[in-house]
Amino acid sequence: MSDETPRSVDIAKIGPGRFKATNERGGETFFGLGGEDPDFTPVELLLAAIAGCSALDVEALTSKRATSTGFTVRAEGDKVRDEGGNRLTNIRVTFDVTFPGGAEGDAARDRLPGAIDMSRDRLCTVSRTVQLGADVTYHQTS
Repeated sequence: MSDETPRSVDIAKIGPGRFKATNERGGETFFGLGGEDPDFTPVELLLAAIAGCSALDVEALTSKRATSTGFTVRAEGDKVRDEGGNRLTNIRVTFDVTFPGGAEGDAARDRLPGAIDMSRDRLCTVSRTVQLGADVTYHQTS
């Protein structure tokens, strides 16, 4: 099974060092340099995308057994600047998920490690792209 539907976002400058990203459905998010405003930096957006993608996978797989009573995910990495250029290394995603007591909660707890593994190894498009690498080409229209 293959889903080769193109995905895209458009970026527009809205101020000095501030940009707005808009998806095809009209959703918007803002980002910038990480100065005085609360906007995410692009690196923080990447970490949020990795954690968010896996969170959606894990929630979908575990909620079939029980609804979580707590669900947080932290993504972190080390920014390095060296001969290879700027990039993140040692990206870590940590789940803290709790379920209610009882048989359904036990089933969800038992499913959690496998759900995390499935997201990391197969399901999460964002982290799989980072892990496997993808060519990024740049073009100019004017």
